[in-house]
Amino acid sequence: MSQFTTPLNTQSPRKANPKGMKGIILAVVIILIALIVFFRCTVQIDTGYTAIVTTFGKVEDYTMEAGFHMKSPFQEIILMDNREQKTPFSTQAFSSDIQQVDIVGSINYAINKSTAMTLFREVGTDYFNKLVYPRMLENTKAVFSKYTAENLVSAREQLSIQIRDNLSKEMERYGISIISVSIENIDFTDAFTDAVEAKQVAAQRKLQAEIEQEQKTMETQQQAERQKIEADAKAAVVKINADAEAYSTRIKAEAEAEANEKIAQSLTENLIQFTQVNTWNGQLPTYVSGGAAEALPVLTLNNTQQPAQDGE
Repeated sequence: MSQFTTPLNTQSPRKANPKGMKGIILAVVIILIALIVFFRCTVQIDTGYTAIVTTFGKVEDYTMEAGFHMKSPFQEIILMDNREQKTPFSTQAFSSDIQQVDIVGSINYAINKSTAMTLFREVGTDYFNKLVYPRMLENTKAVFSKYTAENLVSAREQLSIQIRDNLSKEMERYGISIISVSIENIDFTDAFTDAVEAKQVAAQRKLQAEIEQEQKTMETQQQAERQKIEADAKAAVVKINADAEAYSTRIKAEAEAEANEKIAQSLTENLIQFTQVNTWNGQLPTYVSGGAAEALPVLTLNNTQQPAQDGE
């Protein structure tokens, strides 16, 4: 009896294709390398910045402006901010009369694009702390030393302008533009502040006393002027009255003289005798001197005498 054996259909598990796996890994590696190369060979420069290019630490002779740029994977990019920047500061100084002053302020500055590479090569990115800040403090102290403590507060704007101008001349060669320097607060010691306050109080009291004295003087002058005006007015009235009275007297005298002149011109011998007759009372003087007889009035009767009767 033949024995037939049926072979079992046993299949071994499918082995992974090593070629396919290698292809996938290679593709991933290529992609990664491409991405690395892409990011290492490209750079995006934002607006307001200048890119300094270095190759193995050496500064190249060109810069990159805002935009998308290609570069070597061995090159590094250092960004220099060209925008206006503001940095606060505080320091101490002494006035010309040796008064200590605490100063708080700020400085606005910017670097030029054309000189950014030179500034980086000579100073580096920390140019403010290495270059601008020390020179600003030195100029601030130098300017403050020219003013007395009393004049510093009122000259704040002038102080800012002088510090800015002096600092601008020094920073110009580095391509740093000093836009403005602002002195925001000036503080003195308590002893000096108390002395200034006492002086101001004394000055105010003195000014008040002067004002009151001027007021009294003005009132006295005004009263004297009023009295003078009243006296002048009274004198003027008296003069007017005297002039009127003199004028009236003169007019009366002139009228009387004129009347007497007219009377004198109108007198005649007959009028005189007529007046004497009218005023004679009919009595003759008892005693008549020799010369007085001639002065007696001579009456001329202007009537016809009646003929004397016989026997009279």
